[in-house]
Amino acid sequence: MALAAAAERVAAEFEYPKEDVIRGVEHFIKQMDEGLSKQGATLSQIPTYVTAVPNGTEKGLYMAVDLGGTNFRVCSIQLHGNSTFSLTQSKVKIPQELMVAKTSHELFAFLAKQIELFLKTHHGEHYTSHVERRKSYIGGGVQNTEVFQLGFTFSFPVQQSGINKGTLIRWTKGFDIHETIGKDVCALLQKELDALNLPVRVAALVNDTVGTLMARSYTSPGKTGTLLGAIFGTGTNGAYVEKLERVTKLQKMGKDAGDVDSSTGEMIVNTEWGSFDNEMKVLPDTPYDNALDKESNNPGIQMFEKRVSGMFLGEILRRALVTLIKDPAVPLFSDEHSNQNDMHSTTNIHDNSNLYKQWGLDTSFLSITSGDNSGGLKITRQTLDSEYGVSAASAEDAEAVRLIASAVGKRAARLSAVAIAAIIIATGKLDRPTDIATTNNATLEVNEDDVVDVGVDGSLVEFYPNFEEYIREALREVPQIGVQGERKIRIGIAKDGSGVGAALIALVADKATRGSSASHTHRSTAGGIGGFFSRFLEDLNRNLRVRV
Repeated sequence: MALAAAAERVAAEFEYPKEDVIRGVEHFIKQMDEGLSKQGATLSQIPTYVTAVPNGTEKGLYMAVDLGGTNFRVCSIQLHGNSTFSLTQSKVKIPQELMVAKTSHELFAFLAKQIELFLKTHHGEHYTSHVERRKSYIGGGVQNTEVFQLGFTFSFPVQQSGINKGTLIRWTKGFDIHETIGKDVCALLQKELDALNLPVRVAALVNDTVGTLMARSYTSPGKTGTLLGAIFGTGTNGAYVEKLERVTKLQKMGKDAGDVDSSTGEMIVNTEWGSFDNEMKVLPDTPYDNALDKESNNPGIQMFEKRVSGMFLGEILRRALVTLIKDPAVPLFSDEHSNQNDMHSTTNIHDNSNLYKQWGLDTSFLSITSGDNSGGLKITRQTLDSEYGVSAASAEDAEAVRLIASAVGKRAARLSAVAIAAIIIATGKLDRPTDIATTNNATLEVNEDDVVDVGVDGSLVEFYPNFEEYIREALREVPQIGVQGERKIRIGIAKDGSGVGAALIALVADKATRGSSASHTHRSTAGGIGGFFSRFLEDLNRNLRVRV
């Protein structure tokens, strides 16, 4: 009973009640407004220069790369124009030493090399013909129509000043290359691509949440444009459709604001909500959160992310468990003799157990144990044995672990609801869900359910048991949403947001770059972004950008 009581006490430390959810939403909206009005706010609210979401009719062949955390992905995407797409891809793990390299060159040269290998493997004929053409050109130039247009999904905070220009604000997710801060990441990648003479132009800079939003809007059912794209995986972030008139800091930025298309009256804003409430005015705190932060690469920063994302949840659980293991009054993973254990063997923790190592407990374990319905929690106990060096864990041990793990995960989901609720309330989209600009300016029927569409991606929301239901439970507790409002919110997985989403934004940038000055004169005419895309899709029927 001592163990069960201790586990319940620790689990209670992770409770995040209704009153705190409401306070969190109010503070989130306040920080949203601050971020829209000035630079340097806690919530960055970064303008993306993307002014409409797709509606599924777009077509074309594009490349996309995704540096979203510990892996680097290279894709080519064929958009079919009927809300579907075909994708070819490869993925490679980023070597740990490159995540903390001394120079930008080391990392970006590695990324360019992976793109070269992808082209040779999947588009060899085009790559070879490009190399031959370069040899034959005097001066080595090639026309823009001969290169792949690439969307670069870069899932770190950047200050964007154009659709393919953005300087790194700070690294997250374990990356720490100081020399890269303040530099244009698109230019860094383009430099390395050019050094390899690759037929690729970095056409668009895309945060993974913006890509998630675009991909969800391209593939989602019904005709309502997607309001919010959110990531709940290794990291967490959100991007949403905002009224351009509310992004008042663009006017204050002057020339630094870049070229802004105002025809739709909207712009996708990248919140960088991982830094919400770094000041810790409303976020929950425990000794385990506090210790994790102090020993992290960026103490005092990304405080919301450190309570929500998969990068950190396993470490929070590990620290909670180690606290109990070290408490002599709590019999976690310890038996006086074997008949106290239903395994009829004394529980032991290996001296070299990953439970004793920082970052030693993977967040996937939370999903495993929280969803364990096996008799006697056999799956949890087997995992403790095989992955964490805990032999002969008892059923009571496993139940204690599951209880605390579930509390950590549920708190993360309820915190996630704070961000979602705040954006839905601040934009007023519960009252007018179809009032979101889409490409082609098509006449869209009102969805029968009058839904607010939210696209999500990431391992937590996809695999953690009941993560969405915990989010919905918290949404219902927010007075401005309530039971009726929560029913109008459609949360759907955005399949391959960082790939197809980046391709969709590269599509925008490709036309803007190749277009004549006429595209600028049309910006103030009727049709706005819709007319722009209508002309673009007509052009696509006459011109192939890349032949493979």
